[in-house]
This record gives sequence, structure tokens and C-alpha cells, in this order.
Amino acid sequence: MIYPQDSEVEKREILKRYRTLLRLWKPRNPIDKKVVRKAFKMALEAHKDMRRKTGEPYIYHPLSVATIAVGEIGLGATSIICALLHDVVEDTDYNLEDIRGLFGDKVAAIIDGLTKIKGIFDQNTSSILAENFKKVLLTLSDDVRVILIKLADRLHNMRTLHALPHEKRLKISSETTYLYAPLAHRLGLHAIKSELEDLALKYTEPDVYGSITQKLKESAKSRSLFVEAFTEPIKKALSAKGFIFEIHDREKSVAAIWDKMQKKDVSFEEIYDIFAIRIIIDSPVETEKSDCWKVYSAVTDFYRPNNERLRDWISIPKSNGYEALHTTVMSWTGQWVEIQIRSRRMDDIAEKGYAAHWKYKEAFNINSRLDNWLDRIKEMINSPDTDAVSFIDDVKGFFFHDEISVFTPQGELRALPAGSSVLDFAYAIHSQLGDTCIGAKVDKKLMPATYILRNGQQVEIITSMNQTPREEWLRTVVTTRAKTSIKLALRAEKRKVSKAGKEKLEQWFNKIGLELSNDAIRKFQTENNFHNLIDLFYAVSVGTIGFKDVKLFAVSKVQDGRRKPGASRSPKRALKRETEPAGPAKFNAPDAVKHQEGKPIFSDDHQVAACCNPIPGDEVIGLITSELLPIEIHRTKCLKAQELMTVYGNSIIKVDWANRGSITFIAEIKVEGIDRQGMTNEITSIISGDMNLNIKSFHIDALDGITECFIALYVKNTAILYDVLKKLDHLDGITLVKRIN
Repeated sequence: MIYPQDSEVEKREILKRYRTLLRLWKPRNPIDKKVVRKAFKMALEAHKDMRRKTGEPYIYHPLSVATIAVGEIGLGATSIICALLHDVVEDTDYNLEDIRGLFGDKVAAIIDGLTKIKGIFDQNTSSILAENFKKVLLTLSDDVRVILIKLADRLHNMRTLHALPHEKRLKISSETTYLYAPLAHRLGLHAIKSELEDLALKYTEPDVYGSITQKLKESAKSRSLFVEAFTEPIKKALSAKGFIFEIHDREKSVAAIWDKMQKKDVSFEEIYDIFAIRIIIDSPVETEKSDCWKVYSAVTDFYRPNNERLRDWISIPKSNGYEALHTTVMSWTGQWVEIQIRSRRMDDIAEKGYAAHWKYKEAFNINSRLDNWLDRIKEMINSPDTDAVSFIDDVKGFFFHDEISVFTPQGELRALPAGSSVLDFAYAIHSQLGDTCIGAKVDKKLMPATYILRNGQQVEIITSMNQTPREEWLRTVVTTRAKTSIKLALRAEKRKVSKAGKEKLEQWFNKIGLELSNDAIRKFQTENNFHNLIDLFYAVSVGTIGFKDVKLFAVSKVQDGRRKPGASRSPKRALKRETEPAGPAKFNAPDAVKHQEGKPIFSDDHQVAACCNPIPGDEVIGLITSELLPIEIHRTKCLKAQELMTVYGNSIIKVDWANRGSITFIAEIKVEGIDRQGMTNEITSIISGDMNLNIKSFHIDALDGITECFIALYVKNTAILYDVLKKLDHLDGITLVKRIN
């Protein structure tokens, strides 16, 4: 609700929000309360003439961030002060020294970190830049509260995202899904991670979000009745055993439901774990593990468990600190139900993550794999690998990958990302062990270095001094430590022969009358798509680049950057496009219009992204990933586009589809149904006969009475495509018709 500026209503609302903050915090120290009040008054004064895009007084925002930091993350007085003042240095006349003089060095240091992050994340594009993401993670080395407060800040911004233009909503939602949610997950903030994903889905796929939300609302009453009946015997049994406990159901997030629908290719109604039953017991740290197993025993007295779905994160907690006992049991209705069993301490850590972890670590001297994770992230930041885009991809995967636990021959536990190989394990122990690895004994059996490890295996690395890292290893390893070590070793090897390559290249340049200047060699490097000069000189030395490439470069240089007709292009420029006699999709001016600074600009250098195959009628964006490459046209729903919007935030342009006449585009659809004679003929008859469309490919499988078809066809726009889907859906026996990427 937006009120007139300086109204009495606003003043009362500000005071109400401040009191809510204090009520959640429950200050025990009068001095802390006094300092927080001073910070609140300073923020109120600093932001008195400022308003947010929603029209609300700006002070609502720092108050909301502080409330999230206390109520949803569990931070204390210092974090409240920093949350209240986090925008003061950036947006007002106060400077860092003013903060230091009033609140001390620690508060000043955290606000300095938040101000630097604001400069990285919240530029005009509201999108993160890959080369600056390291700077954000460096704050983990100084004070992790910087990141925690930033997550609270992002959560409130997402809650008020509706006030921004559509393009900014897409960019912010994409970077939230790609980086902020995984970061919240890794720091143990499950509730914040889920809400960030839900809010991002709300703006990237509003129809999907609305549909799932409505179905959850419609099924809430029947679900509540089921939970009450299901938990009744469990409550009686736990009470009889003397447990103090609480039981409630936890609804799966909208984003998690949508993710499962896509991965499993099922409807909403087919997902059995839309909710889980959570049992939280009051138990002392000394007996909480055994008490959780006693609760498990009580549950399985009434309901038969699925042993394959038992997850023991009590004995070996997740690396983000999560501890719980999960099991899935069969109810009397024939429905599988997930049960989560935790102690009060475990629940506190599960809900408030890193902050709760430190509270219990200091109180009970409990160690956590979260500490090891922070050490690994710092190691990743200090990696000499300068490829920022690869770095951001590695870190994102590191945040969100499932993990496996593997044992050394001495019984030491090592946590690795799921999909790790023997090589990843070797490099996790020591880089020299990885460089000389030729294989391993996995559970006493001989396995190659590329073998993918499974949870609980014991691994003994076998080495040879004759072994050296190979280029193909990079396709096997998944950990950043392994990738970095292999790249460094390969680079060192390339340096040995690159000098000879440079001398040979200089001879070729001289032979055709070109000077091997820094400018010329950089242009030649770019023309031939090499990331650095060492790779270029190595390619010359081993013969990948030859004298003919230098001659082609000389021709292009003479023609002021334009090649003669027929001259070959570099691998990246010569991107293959789909062709088809009936008129496939090609972009020629003025087919596509891109908008820059409010003015339409016509361009002839566009390419439809193969990952999502956009067609006219889809909402699309354009991505300029390189000056050497065409603008990529993606659907806004495309997962790859969301990743690219995060990495190339400054290079996103809005693209409008213009009139294309007879041009057609590839669209792929999936059809499922009960197998019967004549079905294939009816499908092709609708597409080719009724709709007069050309089919690019048609693949059909029939197994045990079920038919599954994958069809690629040429259409002019989404209206025609959806007409096809509608007609196919009316065929007898068809159970599913949908567009796929």
C-alpha cells in the first residue's frame, strides 16, 4: 500500500516495523538495544527524502532486511545495525568513516563489504558480472555476515520485484535462480533458498507459478485432513514413550514441484511427495541421535518404510550443516509419505543455517563439514585460473551439486560432488597425487582414473612417475581443484614448446611482409579463436595452425577486416544453421529488431538458439556473448538463457519478432498415448495434411502398449504450433501432447 509522503500513517507504520524487529530480536543487553536504536535513527534521517520504486518510504527496505536477518537467519545486534545502514554509504552523504566513528571497526568493515557488493550486483543492469563474482565470494574470507545480510537484502528485493520493468524482473530473477538461491542453499538457509526460487519462477514463468499455486491451494484442505489422520497414531506412540515433540507438515515449494515435474516428465497430480511430515523432538545433544532412531522405530511400527529411500544425515551431515533422518513410508491409502526426523538443534540449523551452526559449535564444540566447505570455496577463489565465465560455472555447480562421501584407505571421510571421478579424489588429497594418478583400487577392485565414484566407496590411488596430466582429463573431472591443477600442468607443458611456436610464427609473418607486433598477434589470436598466446604458440608448434592461416589473416588485414569471397571463417564465426528447402529460419535485416537506448536498430547478425528453438510468438531476449558471434535469440523461459543473463548481464537486449513472410522455424513436440493401429498415420495426417506443415524428423517408439513420439516440424509462429498441439490432443488414445526444447 502506498501512502502520501510524510503522512502520519507512514510514521506509525515505520514505528510498527521497528517494534516488530525488536520483538523478534528480544535484546538482552540494554547497550545493544541503545546502539541499534542509534542505527535506526541514523538510517531514518539518511533516507528521509528517499522512496523505493514501489512508492514506499525507503526506510521500509533496511527495516525489512534487518527483520529478515534476525527472524529468518538468526543474526544478532551487529548484523541488525549493518542491515539498517547497508545502503547509507552508497546512497546518502554519510561515508564509511562516519560509520566507523559511531559504530566501530567491525560494523564499518561489514558495511564496506556490502557497499562493494552493491557496486557489483546492483548496477544499472541489476545483473551480476562474471568477472566480479570472485569479489563477492572474497567476502566469505572476511566476514560471512556480509553474504548473509546480502541474501536478506536480495530476498526483500525479490518480494518487491513487481515494481520494476519487465526486462529487469527477468534479469534479476535469472541471477537469483542461478547464484543467490544456490548460495543460500549452501549456507543452510533452506527456507530462503526455496522462497527465492519461487519468487524467481513467479516472474520467469508466471503461468506455471500460478497454475501450481492454485492446485496447492485447492488440495490444501484434503491434505490437512490426511496429515491429521496419518500422524494420530505416531503422536500417541511418541507421547507414550515420553518424548516432547511437535509434528507438522511441510509443503514442497512451487519451484521444487515444477523442477520435479520437468525432470520426471509427470503432471502435478503424479508427484507423491508434495508434502512431508516433520517430527521435531526436544532432546539433549548427548542422546539426540539415538532418540531420532527411536522415533524412526515408532513410525515404522505403523507404516512400512521404503528402505531405498532411507537417508541418514545424522551420522554424516550434509556439507551445509544439515542433519536429519529421512524415510519414506507407505500409508493406508497407498500413498508414499516422506518423514523427516530432527532434534530441536538440528531443526534450528536446518532453518537458520550458518548462523545457527556457529551458535551450536561454540556452545557444544560441534564440528561441521560447513567449515571444510568454506575452506574449499576460499581455495577456489584463489585459483590462478583467469577464465571468469568458467569460474562462475564451476562455483554454481559447487553450490548446488549433490554430494557423495568417499573413504581413504585409512578411513578418513572425504566429501566430493556427485559425479566425481578417481581423479577428483586424487586431486582432493594432493595435486601431485592427481598429476601422477593412473588408476585406483576402489573397494579392493582395480579401476581406471576416469571411474566415477559412488557414495560410501573406499579408494586407494595408484600412481606412476611416468604419468602426466592429459587434455582429456578435463572432460572427466568435476571439481575446481582438479580442473585448475590439470590446466596449470598442461599450461606448463605448453610453455616448454611455445617458444619454438612463436619463432615459427614470426618467420611466417616476415615471409609475407607482416610485422609481428603486439596488435597484429592479438588480432591473429582472436581471429583463430584462442584464449591466450600460449595456446596459440603451442598450436603453431604442433601444426594445428599453419602457414595458410597466416596468409588468410594477411588477406583479411589488407581488406580492412573483410575477407575475400570464399575465404574460410574462424570456427566460432562459422556457426551451422538449420536449412530446409521450404524456407527455414534465417535472420536477415529487417527480420529482427533489437532495442538499444530506446531506439530500434535493425541487425542482420542473429542466430536462433538451438537449446530452446524460439519461434515468433514466444517472448524472447537477445544475448551478445561476444563481438565475434551473432546475437543469440533465446526464449525467456530457457534455462541456458537464465544462465547467460547472469554471466553476460550487460549484454542483454530486447528483441521483437518482425514480419517474416514465408520463413519457418523448427519446433519440437512430444506425443504419448495408448498404442493402436493407425495412430502414426493420424498424427502425420494432421501435421502434413490438415495443417500443411513440413516435418523435419519423426521418431516413434512403441513398448508394452504405450506409444511415444518425438516430432520436429517447421512452423511460422506459436499460434500455428499450438493449433497443431490442440488437434493432436483430440486424437483417440492420446494422453500427452506438449512442446519440448
